[in-house]
Amino acid sequence: MQGEILIPITFFASIVLVVYLILRRKERAALIEKGQSATLFDTRKNVPSELKWGMLLVGIGIGILIGRFLALYTVMGEEESFFSMVFLCGGISLLAYHFVAKNLEKKKS
Repeated sequence: MQGEILIPITFFASIVLVVYLILRRKERAALIEKGQSATLFDTRKNVPSELKWGMLLVGIGIGILIGRFLALYTVMGEEESFFSMVFLCGGISLLAYHFVAKNLEKKKS
């Protein structure tokens, strides 16, 4: 059952990725032909990406821990408690990263 749904999703995602990369390459080529710099596409920030991944993984870990406690000590099912807490804590950690990154960029500027 899972293989039946993963194949079309993977196929669709690969087509979208290829189209995105082709369009991005055409945009860069058009900018270079006009004599403009392609630094517009440079997405480097002053905040390291390791901070984002670290905060996300810590949030997921906390979500798994809280989900385990909910599954053991409440009437919530195991799947519901794990998935809800992983997504909730992961999202909260990404929101926290956003605010931390904004403050770090302000201090560096």
